[in-house]
Amino acid sequence: MTHRIIIVGGGAGGLELATRLGKTLGKRGTASITLVDANLTHIWKPLLHEVAAGSLNSSEDELNYVAQAKWNHFEFQLGRMSGLDREQKKIQLAATLDEEGRELVPARVLDYDSLVIAVGSTTNDFGTEGAAQHCLFLDTRKQAERFHQQLLNHYLRAHAGQTDVVEKISVAIVGAGATGVELAAELHNAAHELAAYGLDRIKPENMHITLIEAGPRVLPALPERIGGPVHKTLEKLGVTVLTNSAVSEVTADALITSSGQVIPASLKVWAAGIRAPGFLKDIDRLETNRINQLQVLPTLQTTRDENIFAFGDCAACPQVGTDRNVPPRAQAAHQQASLLAKSLKLRIEGKDLPSYKYTDYGSLISLSRFSAVGNLMGNLTGSVMLEGWLARMFYVSLYRMHQVALYGFFRTAMLMLGSKIGRGTEPRLKLH
Repeated sequence: MTHRIIIVGGGAGGLELATRLGKTLGKRGTASITLVDANLTHIWKPLLHEVAAGSLNSSEDELNYVAQAKWNHFEFQLGRMSGLDREQKKIQLAATLDEEGRELVPARVLDYDSLVIAVGSTTNDFGTEGAAQHCLFLDTRKQAERFHQQLLNHYLRAHAGQTDVVEKISVAIVGAGATGVELAAELHNAAHELAAYGLDRIKPENMHITLIEAGPRVLPALPERIGGPVHKTLEKLGVTVLTNSAVSEVTADALITSSGQVIPASLKVWAAGIRAPGFLKDIDRLETNRINQLQVLPTLQTTRDENIFAFGDCAACPQVGTDRNVPPRAQAAHQQASLLAKSLKLRIEGKDLPSYKYTDYGSLISLSRFSAVGNLMGNLTGSVMLEGWLARMFYVSLYRMHQVALYGFFRTAMLMLGSKIGRGTEPRLKLH
């Protein structure tokens, strides 16, 4: 009987794994590969801050799962995982509803021999009062597009207003990690682009952006020599950066810090902290941690079931040689997908599975068109600090590497060429 592999989650890691396995095991008929996701299309999550600011048109950079499955010898199933029966080796998918609430795809059950869970993470608001009601999040394309539409609506209302009124907009971003920092820079760029296209009733200097971080510095997960230059660049761009400022409450028109400071904001984004989706919490007695991540062994198998693997942000994987887990970063998910593509083949052959060892290749932070900062790490070079144009080129190359993993070199080159041609006929910012 053909070995049945189900991958739940079509994010960067899950989609790369399905594509790799489809090209090898699926094409040869060694295994049947099924990818499950609640959406029909994929967009690389590190780009969502650009979608929110309008500098990236998500409809042009999205990938269709149905087409990708056809091209790469795997099957795609639309649905959201809602349950697990480890004894029977089955997963339950909830019914999918259309925009009017009618059942589009019924609830159903899928059988597996090997199950891989790669459902990523969502933003963690830590139960802060009012955050869920009044803040926007950037976990999905829809959320990013919602933010962009609200931003654009402010400019359209101002554009149609009285000429003698000085219009302003205030944006508060909670969390000075990579998402918060990059969003702040993209919004500053968006303010200038919107004014250039005639929506100039809100002057660029009248977009007030405040970046709020509970810790002592921006980019707390990265080396301080990266965070320092980023902090200075943001302040040069006019972004107000508040460190050591934990948000204790969010209201309809302001954020309140634990020290009592009130930060007025018409648009509020929460970009601090992560947690795995809530449905994973103790699902069919699998071991999870306090942020719902599945506990896994170095082989990426869950601690209580060797038939179930988990990787990426939804997995708590021990980092060999330390007392910490592998950080929730795109490069870790990419490395783990590469390992699992080999491990699942070995599993079918009845061989021992290799352990995952995290390799840190450095970090790159984009500050829109203004700059980029980062460090590259390797056995030959050690740690090399990058800044400016060169860092920006390396940053762009990360997305191109993701595309190559999905499309191959030739199609990625065609996509790059099409994008370059299209830039001459389209606005630099999405205006709808």
